[in-house]
Amino acid sequence: MPLAMQAKLLRFLENRRFMRVGGSVKVHADVRLVFATLQPLEGEVQAGRFRADLYYRIQGITIRVPPLRERAPDLGPLLSQFVAQLSAKHGSSPPRLSREARAVLHAYDWPGNVRELRNTVEMLCLLRGGKQVRVRDLPEALQRAASARTESAHPAHDEPLTVALNEPLDRIVERVIDAVLALEQGNRSRAAARLGISVRTVQRHAARSGGTGGRG
Repeated sequence: MPLAMQAKLLRFLENRRFMRVGGSVKVHADVRLVFATLQPLEGEVQAGRFRADLYYRIQGITIRVPPLRERAPDLGPLLSQFVAQLSAKHGSSPPRLSREARAVLHAYDWPGNVRELRNTVEMLCLLRGGKQVRVRDLPEALQRAASARTESAHPAHDEPLTVALNEPLDRIVERVIDAVLALEQGNRSRAAARLGISVRTVQRHAARSGGTGGRG
């Protein structure tokens, strides 16, 4: 908001009166205002881009909404909700997410937050309705992020894993998941993306093994 407009808003907040464009009489308005910002206003005040008197005038109950990347458990329910809503809106069958695609969705940082997630799901409902969604069907931004994560794992850090053929399959699977979790420093989302499985599968493994201190 330009500084000149901030001054006008401050005057309105002081007396709750304003004049319409082209008008000659001030109008009283009894309103409740809700402000939203993507920038920390304290920093904007210090930088001189936001009036300090207006900042302290509107400072009341502050609710911080964490970005989607900090709310990993919300992603699954949001995915299901958007798939149901948007496939119904467009009259298409719900797309079927492969394990690999779902892992990429869970590992992505979502800089556009819930709006970006919704747009992604809407695109999949329109283009892949009733079909399986593979990683190559996802938006390019998600594909690039998945490739960057794969490339960031330096090959020198990939230690060979030796398994005995007489070991039970369940035990071999557990050893593989443990090794990938260690490689990804306990990040379950990245481990799931590397293995091409769901984050929930990795979480179930961690719960059975007593927890690996994993995150994400």
